[in-house]
Amino acid sequence: MTTICAVRKLDRVAIACDTCTTYGASIETAKYVANHSKIISVGDAYVALSGPTGGKLAVSQFFGTGDTYDLSSADSIYDTWLELHRFLKDHCFLNQQDNDDDAFESSSIEALIVSPSGIFGVSRQRAVQEFTRFYAYGRGNEYAMGAMDACYDDPVIHAEALARLGVTAAAEFNDSTALPVIVHVIDIGRVAEP
Repeated sequence: MTTICAVRKLDRVAIACDTCTTYGASIETAKYVANHSKIISVGDAYVALSGPTGGKLAVSQFFGTGDTYDLSSADSIYDTWLELHRFLKDHCFLNQQDNDDDAFESSSIEALIVSPSGIFGVSRQRAVQEFTRFYAYGRGNEYAMGAMDACYDDPVIHAEALARLGVTAAAEFNDSTALPVIVHVIDIGRVAEP
């Protein structure tokens, strides 16, 4: 699995991921896997993915089609994720065995997105939320959220350090998360803190 984090603080947004892949009891770290980043660049945004390993390849292929995608608002991200879900079904053979309690088919992927507009999260059923401070997905998300929450109000700690801290805390306490951490930062101009 994985841990991914996104943070918005002052004039920056940061996104971070660990570099571990797991298959049952097997663990593959960055030491053995060259394409270990879970973050892809999409225009002026970054997208971090949590879910099946093949998900990153499928999502990268979708965003690499040459089309332009708007990842600047919850509504535009939702529209993009509807197109992505169709692509996963039609071209990537998405397994559509869903839980009967789910209202919608699952895309089997959770995503965090940072753009000059802020940070957004996309659930497996494509619910999109805009986050004002930070968020984390993946197996180590509880540790990441706790670490980021404990340090967020410290004026010395910036967005990049908080995102790195979240993934590092998850790697310390969760066996599906491993270092090193990969972080990308975007300047968003001076914004009011929530």
